[in-house]
Amino acid sequence: MGTLVVIAQFFLSLSILVVLHEGGHYLAARMTGTRVEKFYLFFDFLFPFPNKMNFSLFKKKVGDTEYGIGWFPMGGYVSIAGMQDETQDAPEEGYVPKPDEYGAKSKPQKLLIMLGGVIVNFILGFFLYAMVLFVWGKEYLPMSEIKNGIYVDELGEEIGLKDGDKILSIGDYPFERFNPGILRMQLGLEDKKTINIIRGGQEMTLTVPDVVRKKLLTHEAKNYEIFGPLQPFYIDKVVKGSPAEKAGFSVGDQIMAFNDVSTPYFTDFRKQCLDNKGKEVQVGFIPNGEGTNMEYKTVALTDEGTMGVQNRTPDQYFNFASQEYGLMESIPAGINEGWNFIALQFKAFGKMFQGKIKAKDSLGGFGTIGGLFPSTWNWNKFWSITAMLSLILAIMNLLPIPLLDGGYVMFLLFEMITGKEIPEKVMNILMNIGLYLILALMVFANGMDILRALGWA
Repeated sequence: MGTLVVIAQFFLSLSILVVLHEGGHYLAARMTGTRVEKFYLFFDFLFPFPNKMNFSLFKKKVGDTEYGIGWFPMGGYVSIAGMQDETQDAPEEGYVPKPDEYGAKSKPQKLLIMLGGVIVNFILGFFLYAMVLFVWGKEYLPMSEIKNGIYVDELGEEIGLKDGDKILSIGDYPFERFNPGILRMQLGLEDKKTINIIRGGQEMTLTVPDVVRKKLLTHEAKNYEIFGPLQPFYIDKVVKGSPAEKAGFSVGDQIMAFNDVSTPYFTDFRKQCLDNKGKEVQVGFIPNGEGTNMEYKTVALTDEGTMGVQNRTPDQYFNFASQEYGLMESIPAGINEGWNFIALQFKAFGKMFQGKIKAKDSLGGFGTIGGLFPSTWNWNKFWSITAMLSLILAIMNLLPIPLLDGGYVMFLLFEMITGKEIPEKVMNILMNIGLYLILALMVFANGMDILRALGWA
């Protein structure tokens, strides 16, 4: 069921972004008096072959434009009369364009048509960020709530952190809100090299090795949690038929020990379970979590190292804070969030060009995009992710690659600056190069998704 929810969110988000992006081109074309022959969500052909498997799931012609839904779910398009794109070749040499065709328009009008989709994506991204803040605000866990410090995984240990540490700042960036993503960003993209912590009641500064900071930018690092808040272990659910139910554990029991090892925190207990898979163990607990008298029960762990219980959720242990935004406050705050995200993308691009980030660690296909969505439907996260994807789509479409919006913009700016038209033969060659580049990127990105799924990358 979770997979279906992810797929549904992915296709809904993709459909919204495609329709609005192509709608931007459509509106700009209409504003300049340019005829639009087709407006499609998804392709009605086998992309990138416009003459292969031509059929649509739905179509209806209104005026000069055919509106439809294609069968090939990889994007969408508007077909603008007289314009060379993925659906049609350039007009023959010497062809005199009609007044309502792309070729008859001025350079500024063509530029507006080409930038229409990107403009809409930027506006949509900022708008969605603002509306998410307005409707849901920004919930966060203050670091002041993390009384017992953090637990760390293998990557956290490589960074130099230990269980029980309390993070004060990353370089000169104050760590006031609990969020491991901030550490990834500050160490990986912002080039901070130190972490200020409290360990054993003493303040100290950790210097993070360069090799570990680089590792934070790899795709492998995304599989690590790095750190989390230390939480006690109060049973919130006992799975029916599980070893815990058979042993007689109840909701509310506080787990405190594993054999002769004290396990005051959930992560302590979990580590012991994983080290004793399939064995009978003695679990110490305080019934109902009341008092100090500890009892023991014998539990036969499963081969996976579980006993069939769930811990309470973080919101049952910590007091989360929420920053609320009024309508007028949410707009500048949303724009600021969007700009911060864009700045991070350009920093990532910069590190990629410098060779500090490998393309295979940064690029992903449909699987990577789908993996952004949660397995349960959450409108807050859905719109936040859609806002992010809208800005990514805008940035990617501005790349100066022929067939992308940025490629057309590059050609138009060249013609406007030099006053010379690019010959049709040259344009055809450049468009073919652009097509091969786009296909290569798609194959590479989706191929990396497949290799990662198979554990080969």
